[in-house]
Amino acid sequence: MKEKTMAKVLSQREIAPRIYDLWLETDLAAQARPGQFIGVYPKNAATLLPRPISICEVDGDRTALRIVYRVAGQGTAEFSSLKENDGVYILGTLGNGFPLEEGRGKRCFLVGGGIGVPPILQLAKELEGEKSIVAGYRDSNLFLTEDFAKYGQVYVATEDGSRGTKGNVLDAIAENGLQADVLYACGPMPMLRAVKRYAAEQGIRAYISLEEHMACGVGACLGCVVKTRDTDAHSHVHNARICTDGPVFDAQEVDI
Repeated sequence: MKEKTMAKVLSQREIAPRIYDLWLETDLAAQARPGQFIGVYPKNAATLLPRPISICEVDGDRTALRIVYRVAGQGTAEFSSLKENDGVYILGTLGNGFPLEEGRGKRCFLVGGGIGVPPILQLAKELEGEKSIVAGYRDSNLFLTEDFAKYGQVYVATEDGSRGTKGNVLDAIAENGLQADVLYACGPMPMLRAVKRYAAEQGIRAYISLEEHMACGVGACLGCVVKTRDTDAHSHVHNARICTDGPVFDAQEVDI
């Protein structure tokens, strides 16, 4: 169920350069699932559309949501100035999340890259089974690794080699000799393409969360489509809307 509602800021802090950690008190927390996202509205009345931001975590009482985002434009720059007790309109919960039942009781890779790392945290909290959490960053400005350590073994890759494995998330998997039956991933498209190939080579199931620029966030504008293997039952074309049919897809079902 989607609704636009006013959320209250509980806290906000910068946890890495231009990366902000924001907790919001909202009734939407009760229905949030790992891999879903919310739309956050700027205050500027001329800005009609919300900014899509993935849900990072839900508190234990399910009364608050945590989002971790990068300042990338005017909207997110405005969000970074929010203070405790401020109000902000949000739309949610949006999208389909990670299928927990596919990994329950199995060996799982939870893979995040860059700003695709935060959506993996709630998945790590809720997924039952053996979890290897692999997080990729550009440099030593890591974030959320201590949070992840509460829920599984954490492996880090950095492009410059300053922390963990030098290279990408797949390099970290290889270097540490890791194995899994199911893979969940979120991150930039080059990483997801590599993850898809890796899963196919290894014969394991992979579920990927696609990062995409979105406009409406509710499937009306068709601004965020991905080519699919099968045809859509309604439109009879090989397309799916990332905001409503995703953002999580079986990796072998999408052409990326």
